[in-house]
Amino acid sequence: MIRVRCAPLLCLLLLVPVAHARRAPDAFRVRVETSAGSFVIEVHRAWAPHGADRFYELVRDGYYNDSRFFRVVPGRWVQFGISGNPQTAAKWRERTIADDALVQHNLPGFVAFANTGPNTRATEVYIDTGDNTRNDKENGFAPFGQVVEGMDVVEKLYGGYGEHSGGGMRAGHQDAMFAGGNAYMDREYPKLDKLIRADIVR
Repeated sequence: MIRVRCAPLLCLLLLVPVAHARRAPDAFRVRVETSAGSFVIEVHRAWAPHGADRFYELVRDGYYNDSRFFRVVPGRWVQFGISGNPQTAAKWRERTIADDALVQHNLPGFVAFANTGPNTRATEVYIDTGDNTRNDKENGFAPFGQVVEGMDVVEKLYGGYGEHSGGGMRAGHQDAMFAGGNAYMDREYPKLDKLIRADIVR
């Protein structure tokens, strides 16, 4: 047996797996199938490279499949991005990405990651259904895509619960959603529309 000697810190680092983010194409489309119909998001990496790469990775991994549109405020936004599987949601919750500089604006149809402050974007995404340009002052809300088909579907997703069915990340009321997944959401908020699956359009 050959024994290899190394400094303690180096040995420890060799045991830690390295996560390699998948670089997204310069532009790509994602079809989102929901219980209310389907819509298509067109992503442009030049608008927000970190955001585009993360969204591409999550869609490719099936992270969004079988989840819920848990924060729908008509005329403001539609939010999704907490996996219906608690183990999967916990795995990604703290895997944050760096902010992107603002290129596009938070106008109806544009898509961006939610956050709790600088460099805290992870998995939660919102679609602007109103003029939210007040968010433009923070780089963390940099849109990475735009709904190019099916905006009428986005606008008819169930919004009767408003902020009560989970609220935004900054409200600090999402722990039950992460812990309980779809079982919790379907029990407490049964009228929420479902995100059935999201796929890269070939």
